[in-house]
Amino acid sequence: MVDIATRVYNHKWKIDPIVRSLIDTDFYKLLMCQSVFRNKRDTRVEFSLINRSKSIRLAELIDEGELREQLDYARGLRLTRGESTWLRGNNFYGKRQMFRSDFMEWFENVHLPPYHLEKRDGQYELTFEGAWPEVMLWEIPALAILMELRSRAVLNRMGRFDLQILYARAMTRLWEKIENLRKLPGLKIADFGTRRRHSFLWQDWCVQAMIEGLGDASEGGAFTGTSNCLIAMRRDLEAVGTNAHELPMVYAALAETDDELRKAPYRVLADWHEEHDGNLRIILPDTYGTKGFLDHAPGWLAGWTGIRIDSGDPVAGAEMAIDWWKSRGEDPRDKLVIFSDGLDVPEIRDLYARFHGRVKVSFGWGTLLTNDFRHLVPNDALAPFSLVCKAVSANGKPTVKLSDNPEKATGPAEEIARYRKVFEVGPQQARTVVV
Repeated sequence: MVDIATRVYNHKWKIDPIVRSLIDTDFYKLLMCQSVFRNKRDTRVEFSLINRSKSIRLAELIDEGELREQLDYARGLRLTRGESTWLRGNNFYGKRQMFRSDFMEWFENVHLPPYHLEKRDGQYELTFEGAWPEVMLWEIPALAILMELRSRAVLNRMGRFDLQILYARAMTRLWEKIENLRKLPGLKIADFGTRRRHSFLWQDWCVQAMIEGLGDASEGGAFTGTSNCLIAMRRDLEAVGTNAHELPMVYAALAETDDELRKAPYRVLADWHEEHDGNLRIILPDTYGTKGFLDHAPGWLAGWTGIRIDSGDPVAGAEMAIDWWKSRGEDPRDKLVIFSDGLDVPEIRDLYARFHGRVKVSFGWGTLLTNDFRHLVPNDALAPFSLVCKAVSANGKPTVKLSDNPEKATGPAEEIARYRKVFEVGPQQARTVVV
């Protein structure tokens, strides 16, 4: 097993690039990329970094030269022969050749497009523009680079023994969490922590701890896999993930009329429906409000496998889904509910207690699995923070996300108001965005 503290101490000799592969990304990104390649490959988009935690002044913590060095390194990456073989030949969700040959031929030759970087008011303005299938591949590497450079900026001030103790404490903390999760019979949980991880090495260690502590689901354990494709390949794990808010945000921005806008989230899933089945048919309903989405959903969506709850009150969201399935003649006990927003052990335990047996419950454990260094260094300088990289325009038109939590809304104010009207979004309860 890697001695992480020593490797971190030796970062000053640049032995660890932060992003070391084009598949050091979330599985859903590649699934969505294939869908975009098939349906919307000529769409031009702009992605932008958004730091929701304004008190974390990244441009004052992270050296611009180091940031450019890591971004440029990522731009030089190409898919390796082994990675291509894994994507082409591996079973994903029980299906071989999930990725079609035309997409793989394109992906084998792709590289990350140029970036634009500026400093403004203590923050980095980092943007990417170009064809949607290429630009979307920047999201996860960009976030991982910024998050780990912030970690390195703090760790660089620490000595070898300080680092050993820090990681020993973080390891103990995670292992205690795993021991608590063992008490939940029938638990199903996956690693969703790539985008805001402390580091690649730490995420890999966390995944190994989950395998040993909870057991691989393929052998009857609770750990169902990781969203990180590179770690899944190296550790012979299931790569997990389906789709994200990016798809409806761009489809909606491309709508010419309010009626087309209203139908955009369902057009996304109609395209998805043609490509995937089984556990890949998971609804993410909260981009423009879960209630309105379910109220106006076409009948065929009720037959999908399940739903992912990613914002707002998770209890309210899951209860809403259960009521919706019942109203459509479906048995909720046959449906999968994936909770994935800001989870830690107390939330997982409470949600499990409420919904286990009523639905098939699963958890996507993110930042507080792969980046929980809270209160372990002075001034809480390693506490995780909320950094996102979102599509902000499509073919020159602004994108909007409303969410079930108004604190997560993005887009121009006038467009947010328009979308709220079109999607009939009523009063919402704001919830603190922790990570």
